[in-house]
Amino acid sequence: MSETLKPATADQVVDAVAQALAAGTPLEVVGQGSKRAIGRPMEAESRLDLSKLTGISLYEPAELVLRAAAGTPRAEIEAALAAERQRLAFDPPDLGALLGGPAGRGTLAGMVVPNLGGPRRLSAGAPRDHLLGYKAVSGRAEAYKAGGRVMKNVTGFDLCKLMAGSWGTLGVLTELTLKVQPLPETSRTVLLLGLTDGLGVRALSRAMGGPHEVAAAAHLPAGVAALSKVAAVARAGAEGRAVTALKVEGPGPSVAHRAGGLKTDLADLSADAEDIHDAQGATLWQEIRDATLLAEPAEGLIWRLSVTPMRGPEIAHAIVQRLPGTRGLYDWAGGLVWLAVPGDTAQGDGGAGPIRRALAEHGGGHALLLRGPEALRARVAVFQPEDRVTAALSRRLRLGFDPRLILNRGRLIAEQPEE
Repeated sequence: MSETLKPATADQVVDAVAQALAAGTPLEVVGQGSKRAIGRPMEAESRLDLSKLTGISLYEPAELVLRAAAGTPRAEIEAALAAERQRLAFDPPDLGALLGGPAGRGTLAGMVVPNLGGPRRLSAGAPRDHLLGYKAVSGRAEAYKAGGRVMKNVTGFDLCKLMAGSWGTLGVLTELTLKVQPLPETSRTVLLLGLTDGLGVRALSRAMGGPHEVAAAAHLPAGVAALSKVAAVARAGAEGRAVTALKVEGPGPSVAHRAGGLKTDLADLSADAEDIHDAQGATLWQEIRDATLLAEPAEGLIWRLSVTPMRGPEIAHAIVQRLPGTRGLYDWAGGLVWLAVPGDTAQGDGGAGPIRRALAEHGGGHALLLRGPEALRARVAVFQPEDRVTAALSRRLRLGFDPRLILNRGRLIAEQPEE
């Protein structure tokens, strides 16, 4: 890496991209670097560091709108929201512990660009659903903006949906405008104990389809539950019982009523149930959101699978048969499967072949290698391979924003600009 560029203004970002474009120098775009270890190793000669591009420029709690520079630290955003009893609705994961770095790092753009949502994904949506507008610099070194402060301002192509999930390959974000959410008055998590993975996911699906307004739904096999810092969850896991967790939020009386309704409605699947409240519940859902229960051993590989919820257990079990020693947990009512694969598989394909064959045989889905050594990420498909038509469309789109492929080249797939 020849040099690091640290622009402090949007105009300086334009200059930096223009300089790289003129020289044909690929750029690695980073904020605080908290997710640099995700994706293929980038074919970059210089680094564009946005950590100086910071500051909240607009926050209107009554309107639930916040605007800030792309490099604004996650901690600063969350502190400003907490002071007004508000939060980011999409519940972004903090992957510091999982990726071997400190917790609490990351930037506003770094929370949005990967489009990684947390346990409230089914009830609140993904980051792309809360991005109202942004300003960016394309790979053509052109500054542009999309969206606005309210949803009705979005006309024409909804580029906000496109930018979230681009992993920095379609433009350098300089400013983002987000819709935020009030904090609930209280929350309660209902724990159903001792269900098999299949029955646990069936309980989650039934709860999400019921009248109780479930905010989050996850299932922890016993071996994973035993690692929790929440006493009730760890105790059940140590006894060999899995834990199926359902979260409800809102006014106190409503939460109590809905938690009771969940236990009544699911009593035919599990009569053994208990509640945990705000602080303990927050710890459990943070463990699930950040997959910290799978963080050790540090050399283990972490895969993140998006599947049809009811197919989650059968897919996971098929993978375990092919990759003994694999552990996992289920979020999003079974639709998000976190897998920890033994680290010795990194000498081969890291489980990519068995995992993707299991997906193809059991209804399809997407698999992301979230954690793995650089050498492995250089030789396997880190992101789910696209079919021929989709891949051609993706490349045309990419070239439209960045004809010379100077922004995060190679992070998603191995690629070269057209001659």
